[in-house]
Amino acid sequence: MHSLAKSFAWGKRTYIMGILNVTPDSFSDGGDFNTPEAALIQVKKMVEVGADMIDIGGQSTRPGSEVVSIDEELNRVLPIIKLLRSQQNICAEIPISVDTTRAIVAEKSVEAGANLINDISAGTYDDEMFSVVASLKVPIILMHIRGTPKTMQNLTDYQDLIGEIYQFLQSRIEEAVRAGIEREKIIIDPGIGFAKNYEQNLEIIRNLSKFQSLNCPILVGLSRKSFIGKILNQPDAKQRVWGTAASCVAAITQSVDILRVHDVKEMSEVCRVADVIFRNKLGARSQESGVRS
Repeated sequence: MHSLAKSFAWGKRTYIMGILNVTPDSFSDGGDFNTPEAALIQVKKMVEVGADMIDIGGQSTRPGSEVVSIDEELNRVLPIIKLLRSQQNICAEIPISVDTTRAIVAEKSVEAGANLINDISAGTYDDEMFSVVASLKVPIILMHIRGTPKTMQNLTDYQDLIGEIYQFLQSRIEEAVRAGIEREKIIIDPGIGFAKNYEQNLEIIRNLSKFQSLNCPILVGLSRKSFIGKILNQPDAKQRVWGTAASCVAAITQSVDILRVHDVKEMSEVCRVADVIFRNKLGARSQESGVRS
């Protein structure tokens, strides 16, 4: 397991998680970086322009996506992690998150040099996930979802959207802690775009600060998503950069801690300016985290 000394002081500034999808079918960048060489170039670029961590995904979670085999997911993810860790430059030290719902992929990825796990199912797809993560002693991101990426867009009927997401995340935090994961190693994500419709995504963004009382850092993935495309009437996901920027600023006003983005350079600049304006006004939360890679 690769050990880094990096830790995060939540509330002082917004951290940027750069997205690296090593898949042929992700919604906006599928096929762009699914060779080790292309992935390495992209990671170097993201780190140079402000990424605080990299999230590597070998299984597309776009609406309607099909599940790939464990071997296929491992074959996509592990060579990239090993390549990044073999570098003698800045890529060797960047915290790496692996976007997976499978305990075996989490375990093998951490052995290869990953530092944290990003589980869109919050440990509900694989009963072994929490015990494995607890034994690895790495942080985990718990996201709210209903159903699977294939079925989730038919599961958007909520009586109390924010309350139900809150209760789900609260119960998954408690389950993770019972499994032996330290609470300070848990990050939460309300799951924008995952079993949420257009209006619901906007409601979540307007209410992100309500999740602060769960006392975990909050991550959101807004980047290039379809609600932005609807507002802008922009079907091309790669043309949603400035719509993403506006969404990121909105999230920062709600004291979000981590933004998971494709366009790292632009969003890094957006965050730097928005942090100066809004975090000084709101006052920094003085919460040190154990999200130590």
